[in-house]
Amino acid sequence: MSKRELIDYICEINRGAKPEFLARFSEEDLNTYLEHLMELDLEELAVCS
Repeated sequence: MSKRELIDYICEINRGAKPEFLARFSEEDLNTYLEHLMELDLEELAVCS
């Protein structure tokens, strides 16, 4: 996944995230953060069910 795609996915999950801010980070850092967000999103869905 490209850096741009990572930023787009992060912004979909974390609507408060600014692409300009996220662009400062490496692809590896963004990927780690996206994985973290996805885990939190899944946990939230489990709690809401």
